[in-house]
Amino acid sequence: MTDLNTLGEIGLIERIRQATPTPAHIETIRGIGDDAAVFTWGDDYGLLSTDMLVEGIHFDLTYVPLKHLGYKAVTFGVSDIAAMNGLPIQLTVNIGLSSRFPVEAIDELYEGIRAACAAYNVDLVGGDTTASRSGLIISVSVLGKVPKDLITYRHTAQPNDVICVTGDLGAAYLGLQLLEREKQVFLADPNMQPNLSEERAYLVQRQLRPDARTDMVHELRDLGVRPTAMIDISDGLASELLHLCHQSGTGAIIFDENIPVDDQTLLAADEFKISPITAALNGGEDYELLFTVNPHAYEKLANNARITAIGYLTADPTQIVLSTKAGQQTPIRAQGWTSVTP
Repeated sequence: MTDLNTLGEIGLIERIRQATPTPAHIETIRGIGDDAAVFTWGDDYGLLSTDMLVEGIHFDLTYVPLKHLGYKAVTFGVSDIAAMNGLPIQLTVNIGLSSRFPVEAIDELYEGIRAACAAYNVDLVGGDTTASRSGLIISVSVLGKVPKDLITYRHTAQPNDVICVTGDLGAAYLGLQLLEREKQVFLADPNMQPNLSEERAYLVQRQLRPDARTDMVHELRDLGVRPTAMIDISDGLASELLHLCHQSGTGAIIFDENIPVDDQTLLAADEFKISPITAALNGGEDYELLFTVNPHAYEKLANNARITAIGYLTADPTQIVLSTKAGQQTPIRAQGWTSVTP
């Protein structure tokens, strides 16, 4: 038997893709390989994404409020639609429940789901419920759309394109470290109160209730910029950059000094003795957008404070590297398959 760790996430997805039959319907434009499936929908393209969250793997109810969890579950799917340069329209939610959850807990979960639907202008149109022996399971499918001339894939980047990210990176991972630390303190002494100071609020918020960057979809359209490729940053910058380069057949050079990291992330990283660049590369769950644009289009983005150029694509697909200020270059590696919460 082959261990999943030897295959890695990219290898597993490619294995499944290669074994999947060619679509039988002409309406299916693109299936496995992007943040969302693409199909013909009148004058637009329809987009369909799905995400699953499993208790003990993706969330810990010791410190994750159910309302926040509901909001975050919607964010997962909406972020996939944004990564295709589209906007969400409808969603369905499936939940698996164990008998330990009272009705009021489910009310709280759906309060968060409804809040996210209002924030992203999405209609909750259905779903399914079932029993679960392993805690809470949530599966969200989001339907969106995008004009055909604005659709953005992962596989269409070109050498010399500028690599950009929105927002800042690594905050969600450091927020997780803070919450895990407080959990251990609580388990040792249940009478202890959480020590989450106001200056750490941003990090905790980024972990518990991140926001999908649909705002940047609108902004890019207003600026008349169509990315040459795009992907959302759910599994860390390194993993997403490897996905994009692998599918586009390019290499990349990114510069560590250009990776945007918030001041709170820097302080917390120092406290936990973690490199902030490592947190940005491998932490995940930031739900920012990683995209590429040709150099001419980047001129329209150069003064945008919410977008940072971190490097450029090259023609050599074997070289995907992180360059330091001293000029040293280190190959970028993804974390690979992860089956447990950090």
